[in-house]
Amino acid sequence: MALITGLFAFFYHLPQIYKWLLKPYYVGSFFLTVAFLVVRKTPGLCEHLASQREDGNSCDFDWREMEILMFLCAIVMMKNRRAITLEQHVGNMFLFSKVANTILFFRLDIRLGILYLTLCVAFVMTCKPPVYMGPEYIKYFSDKTIDEELQKDTRITWIVEFYANWSSDCQSFAPVFADLSLKYNCAGLRFGKVDVGRYGEVSERYRVSTSPLAKQLPTLIIFQAGREIMRRPMVDSKARAVSWTFNEENVIREFNLNELFQKSKKLGKGRGLKEEEHDGTQPEEGSDELYSETSNPEEPTESKKDQ
Repeated sequence: MALITGLFAFFYHLPQIYKWLLKPYYVGSFFLTVAFLVVRKTPGLCEHLASQREDGNSCDFDWREMEILMFLCAIVMMKNRRAITLEQHVGNMFLFSKVANTILFFRLDIRLGILYLTLCVAFVMTCKPPVYMGPEYIKYFSDKTIDEELQKDTRITWIVEFYANWSSDCQSFAPVFADLSLKYNCAGLRFGKVDVGRYGEVSERYRVSTSPLAKQLPTLIIFQAGREIMRRPMVDSKARAVSWTFNEENVIREFNLNELFQKSKKLGKGRGLKEEEHDGTQPEEGSDELYSETSNPEEPTESKKDQ
């Protein structure tokens, strides 16, 4: 039954999967991942390669290559234990496959190793991972707008993600944060993002290190009345982030989003009733909805394409 359910889910999402896989980044990564396999197994080419097999068959893997490939599988499985999304799983596989291929090509022929390494460097410089462009209810801040917006209305609670476009963890968390914004955004609870890789002053002001060794990206901070209440991941005395998994369940539990959302809904209703009393009009039926045309959050100051 589980196999049948999985097959139905696969065929149901097949159009999205094809659309996702046909992006240039994933197409190029796939060819770089299978490059050594193609070279080693292609008739007419593999006969001219060196091999340490006892039978002299140069069109099959030798014992050292099998060890490297088995070690690659073990590393990918360990890294994917903390992966959240499908993109992160595939990204880990592509990354460590390229490293293994580089070692294998250099071991086979130094000229092939230099050629493959050059292709990988050119690919990294010219083809960036696709940025999440799905639906969201998030306001993008700059170094000049973040302080003003957080202190603009002390009744609004903000959940702000500090991220950098070069961070694979931030890219993997982007669809999760977007989904949370669609579920929990209301008049009293807003979601924001700021690119600390672009605005270095913001990272210093809010003590979010952009160093890859600190592992503080992404960082989620909740602000109430313009003051920081809590953040994840927490930072120890040595300015290193305490290990924390960025998935939807952890964010909801740690930030107590369900209770916070219920309180924020009451704030939105209270503001709506006061405005209607001030205008001298009676509340219409169905005025207890989360969003209204007069209480919608402002549009992002910067679009994701500009980012």
